[in-house]
Amino acid sequence: MKAWLLIACFIALPAAAEVFTYVDHQGNRVFTDQPKTGNARRVPLTKTNRIAATPTSAAPLIAESNPEEQALFHYDVLRILVPEPDATIHSSAGEVIVSTTNEPALQPGHHYRLLLDGQPTAEPGLSPVFPLSNIDRGSHTLSVEILDEQGRIVERTASQPFHMQRTSLAQKRKIKPCSLEDYGQRPECPPDHKPAEEKNPFLRLF
Repeated sequence: MKAWLLIACFIALPAAAEVFTYVDHQGNRVFTDQPKTGNARRVPLTKTNRIAATPTSAAPLIAESNPEEQALFHYDVLRILVPEPDATIHSSAGEVIVSTTNEPALQPGHHYRLLLDGQPTAEPGLSPVFPLSNIDRGSHTLSVEILDEQGRIVERTASQPFHMQRTSLAQKRKIKPCSLEDYGQRPECPPDHKPAEEKNPFLRLF
């Protein structure tokens, strides 16, 4: 067993080393690279099966493009033109037209969406103008978003406040009272508000 271990060690030596063998006084076979006796003889060594590593060029790693991780397009400008911030809108029907601008121009596949008090007013579209009606009296906020083809928010304006003032029917009638002919003709003079016509007092005698 020792002899085989010695052979394995000597095989692992560099190709330039020489191995010799001899039998000592106890009759044991000895392998060495430094013979000290006259009867030592050289042992021929076979070449090892070591294969030199083939140098490989370090190829750059190309990350696979993932649509979910790609950077979104950036607009330099996106803001609401009309109404101006904190504007007061006077409309008896609660109407207001919202318009927005952006730079650069709207990209292919992108759409606008208007939010009123944080809620979408309609489906995303290509028009930067949004007509609204029947908005309740009081303070509200507006915000405009640009969405990409996957529905992701590319840009969004800050919430912009405005105030809606709607003239009531009573206020309109106070400014211009309704005549009998106006009921059913003017919005502030609905037909069901028309007062009952007074009967001729002379007809009561008959």
